[in-house]
Amino acid sequence: MSIAKKHLIRLVALAAVATAGAAALPVASQATTAASVTLSAGSLAFINSTPAATLTFPTTTLNGTNQTVTSTLAFDVGDATGSAAGWNVTATSTTFTSTTHTLPTTATTIASAPTASCDTGAAGCTPATTNVSYPYTLPAATTAPTATKLFNATANTGMGNQTFTPTLTLTIPANAVASGTAYSSTWTLSLVSGP
Repeated sequence: MSIAKKHLIRLVALAAVATAGAAALPVASQATTAASVTLSAGSLAFINSTPAATLTFPTTTLNGTNQTVTSTLAFDVGDATGSAAGWNVTATSTTFTSTTHTLPTTATTIASAPTASCDTGAAGCTPATTNVSYPYTLPAATTAPTATKLFNATANTGMGNQTFTPTLTLTIPANAVASGTAYSSTWTLSLVSGP
């Protein structure tokens, strides 16, 4: 038998012994750990000083035709409830009034759905998806009528901190009276659990 063949047989034999030795080693100690965490529900609230306490539409000069002016109102909603139940913002108002003069009760509208986006630093939020129909008309009367949904987060959306900013349109009719004092209205905006 050649020397090369003897070396090959010896290497194969050593490899077989090494494999058998490895299989015979004892298994390292093993254990299992059951890990858990309990999550407590947080709150559902307007945050970061929204909505603003005042909203001013641009000063408008009457010109004998119907006119519209716009303004925006940011809503920052923090949903830390962990319920995935969704939420809604409802709104109602009193009629825009200046002394004895008023604007129509349908004067304030939102033409299209605003888009919700996660706040800075709140990348894990789930932005709200709304199913409110637009255009939306803000209810108004001498005494504020029943509130209606201005925007909502359907179930499984709207979780975490996020902002939506609707553009509000105020219609000023051609026959509006410039009475020398500002027209004013009181709006009531509520954040409610559930879509």
